[in-house]
Amino acid sequence: MKSKPSVLLAAAILSAILLVGCQSSQRPTLSAPEAYEQFQADALTLVDIRTPKEWRQTGVAEGALRIDMTSATFLNDLLSAVDGDKNAPIAIICRTGNRATFIQRALMERGFTNVLNIKEGMTGSSAGPGWLRRGLPIEACKTC
Repeated sequence: MKSKPSVLLAAAILSAILLVGCQSSQRPTLSAPEAYEQFQADALTLVDIRTPKEWRQTGVAEGALRIDMTSATFLNDLLSAVDGDKNAPIAIICRTGNRATFIQRALMERGFTNVLNIKEGMTGSSAGPGWLRRGLPIEACKTC
């Protein structure tokens, strides 16, 4: 027979797993082609949150705004890009989707309601081959 503390611990772990599952379903994702298609249809703002060094290395998704997530003005720059509308659809992309996941969560905690994560990123991840390997258009970063 299990002791009461181990039953409580198991319940707490199960609750945490369920909570994480529920939270992740609240964080929508897009594939790179879906994001590009929606951007082309003017249905969202596409934002590359990587650093200038990364932009120079690979180029930037065509039409994406470059807003360095490490900049002290990141949040203000993003708000300016969407005219202060925290309900505006924003698709964020990084190298592999990890930082975009973190930023998506942080933005949602700050009242943004429609932040989409391009989970496969520019170079690919377990979520997909990425913007570059899919052959989607890029622009050289001439001003980085």
